[in-house]
Amino acid sequence: MSLDTVRELLAKQRLVEDMIHKQSMARHDIVENLVQKQHQSELHLLLERLDVASVAKILDELSADELFLVWSQIEESRTDEILEKVDDETRDKLASRSSYLGSACSVNAFELSNGRLSQTSIEAVEDFEGIKPIWVDLVGTTRSDRRKIGDYFGLELPDPEDLTDIESSARFYVEENSEIHLHSDFLLDREGDSRNVPVAFILFRDILFSVRSEELPVFRLQRLRARIQADYVSDGMGMLLDLYAADAEYSADSLEEIYTSLGEVSTKVLSETMTDSEAAQILSEIAEQEDLNGRIRRNVLDTRRALTFLMRRKLLSEHQYGDTKQILRDIESLDGHTAFLFDKINFLMDATVGFININQNRVIYRLTVLSVIFMPLNVIAGIGGMSEFSMMTKDIPWPIAYGIFTLGMLLIAWITYVILKVFEQRSNRSGRRS
Repeated sequence: MSLDTVRELLAKQRLVEDMIHKQSMARHDIVENLVQKQHQSELHLLLERLDVASVAKILDELSADELFLVWSQIEESRTDEILEKVDDETRDKLASRSSYLGSACSVNAFELSNGRLSQTSIEAVEDFEGIKPIWVDLVGTTRSDRRKIGDYFGLELPDPEDLTDIESSARFYVEENSEIHLHSDFLLDREGDSRNVPVAFILFRDILFSVRSEELPVFRLQRLRARIQADYVSDGMGMLLDLYAADAEYSADSLEEIYTSLGEVSTKVLSETMTDSEAAQILSEIAEQEDLNGRIRRNVLDTRRALTFLMRRKLLSEHQYGDTKQILRDIESLDGHTAFLFDKINFLMDATVGFININQNRVIYRLTVLSVIFMPLNVIAGIGGMSEFSMMTKDIPWPIAYGIFTLGMLLIAWITYVILKVFEQRSNRSGRRS
């Protein structure tokens, strides 16, 4: 039924277009555009109401011309799911018609020019023609985009998000066609939103392919360095090692920021007084720094495993082997810093909790003093409410009797308070002597 509706809309659109072309009228183009927009809007709404499987079945039944008309009315956010459902023949038709990449993605190819990296922005697969890249960087690409680029170079580009569920031991491997696959997490240190972003690396025919979902500071830094400094890199493997080295540097910078943040927290914690609200804020700051420190530790661990894999599989030249050992030594030094920061964080956490306990003890002490003061008053008040008290004071006017009784209660409360203060002062003196 949906297929018939789609074909009916397409037939109406062609019929109206033919009628407009046959007739001579003023503002011919304006009328044609209005009619096209009306039918396209109806087709778009129809496809939006259908599920992915139904849309895929419709596409498989359409002719080539009808297929591209309908495909243009499908929202880009649904295209990947629909491409997974359609037949191979339909998918090949769609791929053959357009080599342009999605507007939301960012693809850059880098080739060596006079010892420096030259960057070329890729908008269509044909843009790769005439250049010899050593690094192709893909950010925010869809399955369709990765399929087009992979078909051009003769390999399959994975989605890094799909690789997060596999075991760590399976993230580094070499294919039979000599493709080197590495899946690593790179740190994104952003205030209030620090996290590890997965990145998929494929080294194939001396070209490094990096696939990730979002931009990262490490990659921006490497692009800048390679464009400015001559002979900074010479091949894809060197680019990969420099990215790992930059990731270690970025982790070190993040550790320095943790040192600075914890120094400010220490100043607050070691002050003489701290309110419960201030303590709660400090605990939140400490927890944030602890989370970032843990992510840095995991990040350098992942980098170490990737570099160890490259060394163990003997995929590095002698010069690259020496550079890799230096990166590993830098990572070893970062491990000591993260361990020290964990100890410092635990100390500040315990000190803050201790201040909270002290504040609570002060409140409990005040309540205890009040209860001790009112304890004899409660006894005396109970006696004053007995009938025997009224019998003993029957010859005294009641305002005088109860006035004296109230003054007596206040006197006893004051004496109790004085006794407690003297006892507290003696306890403080004995504590200082000890």
